[in-house]
Amino acid sequence: MSDPFPEIKSTHSLVAKYVTKPIWEKLSRAVTKTSGFSLAQAIACAVEFDNQHCGIYAGDWDSYKVFSDVFDPLIQEYHGISADSVHTSDMDVGKINGNIDPTAPVHSTRIRVGRSIDGFGLSPGITREQRVGVENLMSKAFANLTGDLAGTYYPLTGMNEQVRQQLVDDHFLFVNGDRNLTVAGMERDWPEGRGIFHNAAKTFLLWVNEEDQTRIISMQQGGDVKGVFERLARGIKAVGDSVKAESGKEFALSEQYGYIHSCPTNLGTGMRASVHVDLPGWTKEGVDKLNARCEVLCVQPRGTRGESGGQTGCTYDISNKHRLGYSEVQLVQVMIDGVNTLWKEDQEWQKKHGM
Repeated sequence: MSDPFPEIKSTHSLVAKYVTKPIWEKLSRAVTKTSGFSLAQAIACAVEFDNQHCGIYAGDWDSYKVFSDVFDPLIQEYHGISADSVHTSDMDVGKINGNIDPTAPVHSTRIRVGRSIDGFGLSPGITREQRVGVENLMSKAFANLTGDLAGTYYPLTGMNEQVRQQLVDDHFLFVNGDRNLTVAGMERDWPEGRGIFHNAAKTFLLWVNEEDQTRIISMQQGGDVKGVFERLARGIKAVGDSVKAESGKEFALSEQYGYIHSCPTNLGTGMRASVHVDLPGWTKEGVDKLNARCEVLCVQPRGTRGESGGQTGCTYDISNKHRLGYSEVQLVQVMIDGVNTLWKEDQEWQKKHGM
């Protein structure tokens, strides 16, 4: 017996391609052990909305195994990896060659990753008890941070207005009401179990129980990508060591898929290394040409107001395009080299256009 086959509104999504009737008949009644997650919950966004590219989330690490008939081919297609590929993590800052050209007009640098603690559900499926458990482990980890990483944890529950406004002004606060996250099940029991940590200098941040159990972010003004990466690596290790000492649990790491995230598009490094940089020459030459050039360089240009915020002036957010199948060091290197190449070419375009 199986449940009735759902109408998948995102007809061009990867879910529509890989959740076939035979697969549905096989898996529709299956539930995961960690958080009792089902395939129907996993594909809720593809069923509800007509604009999804991927359209699936995992409710726990088990989801990737229990529903592997859907996840495996979908992940292979999205990330362009083979069925037998393995993922290698490498956070050794010493292996990065060079840095961003100090003459490049870089405003700021930001690198983020996600991490999930083994044995707890991921945001779409996590139980209420598990979510609070993750927050408790993270609170203890934050208390153990020292030196430049030390800071304060601000739980969303009971947050006073002054603190809330400061976090908004700093662009650190995440809020509820995202339609995708709501339908995916990530905003249940809001705001319980969620919060934000940052160090005194506001260069090292963690989001607790947003789209992933943790989003770990290192950032600062200017273009010192190596320095930002070094702090990130130290911070991840310090938090991971503390969680292990407290609970005996490690960050969920798959030999095939790297660090486990709720969204399969983030598997592998889960890393987005980005800079905000002015490219007036490329802007004059044409944004379409810039997009095509970035594709060749394996970087992604975005407007500086975020993913769907469009473009402001000539400042772009340039980040690594890939997540899985490459190490963190490789992806940071690609971003550094890509930005340096774009800046060099930008100066040529400026000459051409008499700027």
